[in-house]
Amino acid sequence: MAIFIDGPNLHATARALGFDIDFKRLLMEFEGRGSLLRALYYTPVSEDQEFPSIRPLIDWLGYNGYTVITKVSKELADAGGRRRIRSSLDIELTVDAMELAVHLDEIVLFSGNGAFRPLVESLQRRGLRVTIASTISSQPPIAAEELRRQADGFIDIAELQTRIGREPA
Repeated sequence: MAIFIDGPNLHATARALGFDIDFKRLLMEFEGRGSLLRALYYTPVSEDQEFPSIRPLIDWLGYNGYTVITKVSKELADAGGRRRIRSSLDIELTVDAMELAVHLDEIVLFSGNGAFRPLVESLQRRGLRVTIASTISSQPPIAAEELRRQADGFIDIAELQTRIGREPA
């Protein structure tokens, strides 16, 4: 098994549910569910911040059993001249999942992003079981309906709160 964590999506999920993720407990939870080959965490970092607020988390994860994949976010101007931050790692997560698929029986994807539905479908065609970890307990739900329908299983993170959560800092 491998877990793939869309960092910003998981952070938004935990915030919507009113707790922080204890990543040590999260890793232990999934190690207890089977043979965990990899735990990958994807997050953007800002190039204009000398010490981004996410740096301590990235460092801790890297030293404590997670593979951390980062990408510098880009600032773009839209057609109206408004500045937008672009920082998706969806492609990186998708490529990594497809490459690791030959070594896995199951993937747990921590994201509610409906854009991952084609990835889930492709992994299933390769014979993998795909579980989505997100929430439908928030208003609005973070897990996209089409993603939940495609997946083999769904874990509502609200139900994991006592095992992987801690009080917000």
